[in-house]
Amino acid sequence: MSYQVTLKASGKQFTVQKDETLLEAALQQGITLPYGCKNGACGSCKGKILEGQVEHGQHSATALSPADEASGGALFCCAHPKSDLLIEAREVQGASDIAIRKVPCRVNSISKPSEDVAILKLQLPATERFQFLAGQYLEFLLKDGQRRAYSIANAPNQDGPLELHLRHLPGGLFTDFVFGAKEPALKEKDILRFEGPLGSFFLREDSKKPIIFVAAGTGFAPIKSIVEQMQIKKIQRPIYLYWGGRRPSDLYLDALCQAWAKDIPGLTYIPVISNALPEDRWTGRSGFVHQAVIADHPNMAGFQVYACGAPVMVNAARQDFSSECHLPEEEFYADSFTSAADLATN
Repeated sequence: MSYQVTLKASGKQFTVQKDETLLEAALQQGITLPYGCKNGACGSCKGKILEGQVEHGQHSATALSPADEASGGALFCCAHPKSDLLIEAREVQGASDIAIRKVPCRVNSISKPSEDVAILKLQLPATERFQFLAGQYLEFLLKDGQRRAYSIANAPNQDGPLELHLRHLPGGLFTDFVFGAKEPALKEKDILRFEGPLGSFFLREDSKKPIIFVAAGTGFAPIKSIVEQMQIKKIQRPIYLYWGGRRPSDLYLDALCQAWAKDIPGLTYIPVISNALPEDRWTGRSGFVHQAVIADHPNMAGFQVYACGAPVMVNAARQDFSSECHLPEEEFYADSFTSAADLATN
């Protein structure tokens, strides 16, 4: 059985099978809705059901609370239709112009700028041209059918391998493999396959508003891609880059950011550490990174915000920037780095 879904703002329509999610069906039919994790944990795909009914699969209560759902809120990445629908959702322009493909690649290099972070560089076949928007991610296709998603850290226009930043999660299916905690360990020249590009986290170039980037840990990766793309395209907008970590070693490319602050006109870099130890001798900003942003920018009415990292940071920033700092909801763009632990049924 199939159902018809209509977007209120544009009047566009698409068809959803009963066993499909609204997001899956929209993407397959060339309609790009905002999304991030695709597993009900981040809330990036949240919209509203104006007419009709849906049934939600597993999702985090922080992404969609029972009260939100009762008032018509929906997570399109895990919502299945029970009738024809009229929905309220933002459409993303630009991403739908690039085809999502499955691509083979070879591991070019593996380096470790800190104890628990690896920079993985992937070489594509000589005849392969992989298009993506700065800030998007790819999903590795693992042998057992599972997938693991990682943001691309280099700009699209750069020659050379694709760059990914991975934090080691002990017990993690893919990161144990990369960090040698599971045999056989990943090594240079190994062949992998991925699908991409994916995600709606990319710079809205039609805006002239100043930008606040908020990164936690390896959430820096897609922001690095966007900043490098802005340099290549000579896009000049005021930029405030906040990068948070528990300890200074978590800011594994701090020297690069310090160089950007010197070399890129209008870019201000603010590192923030939440749990420095005495031996770190940290003298910079302390506390949670999104709270540092609030302290510096109590009025964000004229800004765009791009936040990337753990769901707890992204969700707190989304809520507090809107409620306390007057940031328009449509000017908050996010990519949550989710794991199975971030999901909870309600």
